[in-house]
Amino acid sequence: MAGNVLELTDQNFESEVLRSQVPVLVDFTATWCGPCKAVAPIVEKVATEHAGKYKVTKVDIDDCPQTAQKYAIKSVPTLLVFKGGEKKAQHVGTISKENLIKLLES
Repeated sequence: MAGNVLELTDQNFESEVLRSQVPVLVDFTATWCGPCKAVAPIVEKVATEHAGKYKVTKVDIDDCPQTAQKYAIKSVPTLLVFKGGEKKAQHVGTISKENLIKLLES
């Protein structure tokens, strides 16, 4: 993924997500995950179409084990929505663009 999707690390998760002034979508993913590859273009499209309204990010669970463990990520893709530093919504598995927008608006 590239473009409007910010790649997170264990070190910048707090500053980019928990301190964000706008709602944040976090896509927990892995390079070896087939369903993650199916979700990636949807996440990118949402990031592009809603730039400024939402911050769209991704976390590779293999590169950021502390963050994945902290949020008990057991399966990928897992999508979390944070607002005001708190987890507000979660979805595990593939998702349509329409349902991803609904998740962000919940």
